[in-house]
Amino acid sequence: MVRVLVVDDEPSLQVLLKTVLLKEGWDVVTVGTGAEAVLQAREFRPHLIVLDVILPDIDGMQVLETIRREGNDAMVLFLTANSDVEDRIDGIAAGGDDYVTKPFSIKEVVVRLHALLRRSTVLSPSSKGQLHVGSLELDENSFTVTRGERHVQLTVTEFSLLKFLMSKAGSIVTKSEILKEVWGREEDDNSNLVELYISYLRKKIDADANPMIHTIRGAGYVLKSDIPS
Repeated sequence: MVRVLVVDDEPSLQVLLKTVLLKEGWDVVTVGTGAEAVLQAREFRPHLIVLDVILPDIDGMQVLETIRREGNDAMVLFLTANSDVEDRIDGIAAGGDDYVTKPFSIKEVVVRLHALLRRSTVLSPSSKGQLHVGSLELDENSFTVTRGERHVQLTVTEFSLLKFLMSKAGSIVTKSEILKEVWGREEDDNSNLVELYISYLRKKIDADANPMIHTIRGAGYVLKSDIPS
């Protein structure tokens, strides 16, 4: 059964989210503070976490940094207020996977959580395959990425983005295509998810090597082989 941890200090929102998510057939625990969230992340071991950025004791970014250090790889949906760009950037940088801004519809939260769940390797262990582009290799079964002899450690979201780029190697993919494929989102001019995650991938994939991920100004991105044909 899918386990979901909801972290928000508004009791009415806790009740509403728990009621809706239980109807999805999921096991749900709700808490109102960052300290409780860290404790439940250890004990409940959620697959998904709905995490408010603003909490009464420690903020959501600190909560996520703590549970990531402890080895928890749950997919995290941040709740941010007033479309605050800094909150979104900080949340993603801390290891979050997606966000919704308040006020939001409960339906949007459910849709985002289903999209995160589809990307989760924890609940998708079925046999898949390998992708090779130049010296870059991605193995979906073992959730590993190597470039040459170097192992590349990626988050689940980074892995999903790289897999999509590799599946389209040599072809330009647009920002809207990436948003839809990786995050299940429609085009959003205010979203900087794609730019942020492309920059994360470049730092990991292209570190000390010839670049493979290229920006095509005004068009999108393309992953190219680093081995001459």
